Amino acid sequence: MKKNLTYLAILTCLLMACSKGFTDLNPISQRNVNEFYKTSGDMVIAVNAAYKALQMDGTYNQSYWVMNEMRSDNTDGGADITGLGADLNLIDNFNENAATAEIITSAYLDTYVGISRCNIIMSRIDAVSMEETLRNRIKGESLFLRSLFYYNLAVNFNKVPLVTKEITVEEGRTYVQSSATEIYKQLIADLTQAESYLPVKYGSADVGRATKGAAATLLAKIYLTMGNKPAAVPVLRRIISDYGYTLLTSYAKLWGIPNKNNAESIFEVQFKGGGTNTGNKFTNAFSPLLVQSTGAYKNRPTAEMQAAYEPNDQRLAASMNPINGPLNAGRFILKYGTTTAYNEGDADYNFMVLRYADVLLMLAEALGDTPESYDLINQVRHRAGLDPISSATPGSFTDKLLRERRVELAFENHRWPDLLRFGKATDFMKAQGKTPRLLFLIPQRELDINTSYTQNPL
Repeated sequence: MKKNLTYLAILTCLLMACSKGFTDLNPISQRNVNEFYKTSGDMVIAVNAAYKALQMDGTYNQSYWVMNEMRSDNTDGGADITGLGADLNLIDNFNENAATAEIITSAYLDTYVGISRCNIIMSRIDAVSMEETLRNRIKGESLFLRSLFYYNLAVNFNKVPLVTKEITVEEGRTYVQSSATEIYKQLIADLTQAESYLPVKYGSADVGRATKGAAATLLAKIYLTMGNKPAAVPVLRRIISDYGYTLLTSYAKLWGIPNKNNAESIFEVQFKGGGTNTGNKFTNAFSPLLVQSTGAYKNRPTAEMQAAYEPNDQRLAASMNPINGPLNAGRFILKYGTTTAYNEGDADYNFMVLRYADVLLMLAEALGDTPESYDLINQVRHRAGLDPISSATPGSFTDKLLRERRVELAFENHRWPDLLRFGKATDFMKAQGKTPRLLFLIPQRELDINTSYTQNPL
């Protein structure tokens, strides 16, 4: 996959960005699009472009961490209250406006860029003469990526148009909003198909592409989000028994450029600095100026986040710099790099999306308060240097599991979806003195274009 990144710039002239609505993405009437998608090589480049959408500002490079970490009690917008800092603090405090919240609008639009690229592939690939194994693999990658994009939309907006084919501008304006439940049902079918198409792993040239394990992990997460724990159990057991993942012996070894795509990693967004137009910007955003000359000190861990770690929890030192920490620069995230100076928006660190520890904790969630569930949780705790817990440990099973997920998966875009799934978002936000909205507002531009759409509650 990495060797194909240099080809992605070519796709700028082949795959259009948004115009006046999500439905204007990549209209099939565009002449240069119709001249593409003719060979197996074209389809490989096309699916690489779908991966490229994961690197956009509206997805994993910025908007998703704002919506899934900073919206929660894990992080805040930092001390700056001007420029981007002002926008982040409005979102952090549930005060953003549907017409002016550019970060949220970018999430909506850039996510549909990725969906549109996947839809074009799925609509055209069967007409291309190519080897069947490669065809199925590209289909599986496209179905997984489209599902990942739609999962982020459904969790954060609930009601969005469900589009699964290449469309014209005229067709697009007829699409209605679908509920999250309808979207999840589609994703279950798509991910089941994707898992059947995808390989367990790749050779070195294609490391970073979606695998069976990635499709199954997202499928299990969607079952849990829907409240269907029994359906999640066999999927999670299959990941554990069949797909070869393992917990690394050290939590610290999960992170850093030499540790990309390690044995615990199930899916990461791939970034490559050095002027390739595929570097990340979040490394700079998360770092304070004291550590990087281009640091911005955004997505700052909260005091509550620091307090969530038990004494001697080895995950703290690998995840964040605490107040009075070794770098003496206040609280900031360490997982995604800080010690090397990068040009603005051009860092090498990947973004971890799915990993094996999450699978173990999801299986504990699906099984409920059982001895096996505590065994699964304690595998994760043992790696962190902590004593085991049991049903005799104070607190409810749900509260203990949610706390374990918080510190294990901190800053990996799980906290806000977890609070929603566990039914804890309102209580936890009120404890911070905030009046929460459980859904983000649909961007006003979408309501203006599609007058039948309804807004989420204020």
